[in-house]
Amino acid sequence: MPSLEATFRHQDILEMLRRDGRVKVRKLAQHFGVSTVTIRTDLEYLEQQGALRRTRGGAVPAEIKRFELPLEETRQVHAREKESIGSYAASLVRDGETIIVDVGSTTTELAKALPPSLKNVVVITSALNIALLLESHPGVTVIVTGGTLRPLQHSLVNPYGTLLLREINADKAFIGCNGVHPDKGFTNTNLQEAEIKRAMIEAAREIIVLADHSKLMQIAAARIGPLEIAHLLVTDRKAKKEDLELLRQRGLEVAVARQP
Repeated sequence: MPSLEATFRHQDILEMLRRDGRVKVRKLAQHFGVSTVTIRTDLEYLEQQGALRRTRGGAVPAEIKRFELPLEETRQVHAREKESIGSYAASLVRDGETIIVDVGSTTTELAKALPPSLKNVVVITSALNIALLLESHPGVTVIVTGGTLRPLQHSLVNPYGTLLLREINADKAFIGCNGVHPDKGFTNTNLQEAEIKRAMIEAAREIIVLADHSKLMQIAAARIGPLEIAHLLVTDRKAKKEDLELLRQRGLEVAVARQP
């Protein structure tokens, strides 16, 4: 697995690709203050993961599919912020509730933060790692949605990913995303997972979206829904004040989690 420093570079390189459509080795080396050998190693890794296609002196986006880092890597990016968001979200869960927990690194932090004192809580999740994490929780019953496995994210999607969700009336759904934008609403990188998120939203009375500061003002490929679908957005203290104000002006309630 790449180092934390390399993972941050990979994220930034992919953002530059999405923005500019092409990156150059020498410019990347200057930008990050590393050698061209290091950048070529980064590009080779990202090409092996299907993220991009290398060209002479640089790289362009992969033609076919959008790139996603494995969950084990995304958990390292903004890790403390995700931990604070997860802890805040866990504090919103009450005894006796049925909750839906979406796949993702931030929702994983929510699962880790659920206090052992909770009683009679039912957790419905499409994330196999979250199901295993909560397996030993004394006050939680875990229900897995079923469906088809996406290995990188350990998530369950269609076909057959929404059948159980149609039969559920949950108290709360904790949803992750890749983009929060005042005009485009909530969006996600993967289209299959966006379908599952929409089904989760339909199955719950209260929708709480978890998104760290890097997701704000971003737009991903797959639409989840407008800002109006969420009762609350939980983000972290690194979010820009002007971004939060704009979202609040659009009627979205926002909570800023403090780092523990």
